[in-house]
Amino acid sequence: MFKIGDFSKLNKISVKALRYYDDLGILKPYKIDDESGYRYYSASQLPRLNRILALKDLGLSLKEIANILDNKLCTDTVLSMLSIKENEIKQNIENEKEKLLKLKNLINKINEEDLNMLKYDVVIKKIDPIKVASIRSILPNYESQHNIWRELGNYLKENNVKMAPPCLVIYYDPGFKECDVDAEIAEHVLGTAPDTDRIKFKELDAVHEMACTVHKGGYEGLPAAYAALQKWIEDNNYKIAGPNRELYLEGDWSKDSVDEYITEIQIPVTK
Repeated sequence: MFKIGDFSKLNKISVKALRYYDDLGILKPYKIDDESGYRYYSASQLPRLNRILALKDLGLSLKEIANILDNKLCTDTVLSMLSIKENEIKQNIENEKEKLLKLKNLINKINEEDLNMLKYDVVIKKIDPIKVASIRSILPNYESQHNIWRELGNYLKENNVKMAPPCLVIYYDPGFKECDVDAEIAEHVLGTAPDTDRIKFKELDAVHEMACTVHKGGYEGLPAAYAALQKWIEDNNYKIAGPNRELYLEGDWSKDSVDEYITEIQIPVTK
């Protein structure tokens, strides 16, 4: 027989762990000296200890291990537990593969010294529903939004509808257009008013996966942010799954300098 310290060294397991296993009842000492209280272990206990360590390495809890070792679970239940653990491990592997791909893409960007791309960090977000008042219209071009923003803002003020950030634009065209841009200008609202022929009150649906990046500065710099976001989507094996949004978090209503404007670009994606 071995004292607890010797058993600990021989089997590369801490004394603290052995005492904990004793407290839980999954590996009790072979003998406890009545006078000294010393714990003694036997070589015959090694198969049980090794089974405990092997199951623990698989991610099973000590309670689950105890039930398996003491035959408190039927074979089907044990197999079901192990199958669930197998699926968890597979999912973790897939998650780590995805992280590895993102890391490799970032390294490649740095190696290519693509400083413009490095300005934009991309995250995947779940977007909650949002109540808006909006006008959807065909615009002559992307820059010709001012009159529509003014029309929408004046109507909300006239009807005492409180607005809250962010305001946003949804672009419905599948690609860039020089003219006749299909866009929906929307204000986040906390109240309501009667709809008109042009102004509609509604709730934008939730989006489960939205690839997002933030641009700081004037709107003339947005194409670079779009390029970085679209390259990230392609590099990470996503597909665009809906119309993109521009959220205006800071602008001429809140900042004196265009260098301080903040715009978030959001693109719905799917694997």
